[in-house]
Amino acid sequence: MTRDASALSIGQLVTLACTLEVSAPKPGNVHRSADFEDLCFQDFIDSAIAIGPVFDKALSLSLGELVLQSIQATQRLVATNTNLGLVLLMAPIAKAASSENLSDGISSVLENLTADDAHKVYEAINLAQSSSLGTADDMDVSAEPPTDLLLAMRHAQDRDMIAKQYVTGFTDLLTRIVPRLETELSNYDESEAIVRTHVWCMSAFPDSLIARKRGIDAAEASRTLAEEAVNVSDESEYWRLVSDLDFWLRCDGHARNPGTTADLVGAALLVSLLASRG
Repeated sequence: MTRDASALSIGQLVTLACTLEVSAPKPGNVHRSADFEDLCFQDFIDSAIAIGPVFDKALSLSLGELVLQSIQATQRLVATNTNLGLVLLMAPIAKAASSENLSDGISSVLENLTADDAHKVYEAINLAQSSSLGTADDMDVSAEPPTDLLLAMRHAQDRDMIAKQYVTGFTDLLTRIVPRLETELSNYDESEAIVRTHVWCMSAFPDSLIARKRGIDAAEASRTLAEEAVNVSDESEYWRLVSDLDFWLRCDGHARNPGTTADLVGAALLVSLLASRG
């Protein structure tokens, strides 16, 4: 990114990343020109502002406290889950932000999680009234939390891309999504680069939220539609296919909205902003 973020705090960078993500007209999601019936652009802006001051305390809070306090701050302003996935992804990144190597720093954060972290993350998930990790017989997020958060994430990783990042040390995000975002930012203006990264990400990873709401076949169908757009070289054809993708995603009462993809792109934006601080 070309902006100078060196003077911004980690909380301000988190708010900025969330704002950039929701403002770009990504197919299938809320943005500044498209709301859902029960969720609007302003809800996401309010949420982005709410969590900034919490993330400014990232180094002094445990990961569980950071996640829980962020969701509590969000819930004071909005009535639904706008940012649980983003908070789960951004929390390890923020806690590792001062590390010489971000990947190593994130791994260290994850390796040092405690039973209290698991308890507070589960509390945050239930507060957000989300089934983000799905339901497994021995890892139901509405049940008593486990003592090992990574064990819960390991049980969920095959059906949830956010859980997979916890298990793999954020490998997909850091080695695939962030580089793609940086490439797009070098070729297009910021908003278009975010949209193109979002579409590419959909083509590479069937969206977990779509899979949970409408099944893996629907998630795979969305991946195929995104892949068709990514694979064309003609600009007008690309945008026609993105428009078709957007229309298809917005059918079925917005149950096909690629929310997990949006979360991953938002987290990638935070990593990019951190890198721009030098």
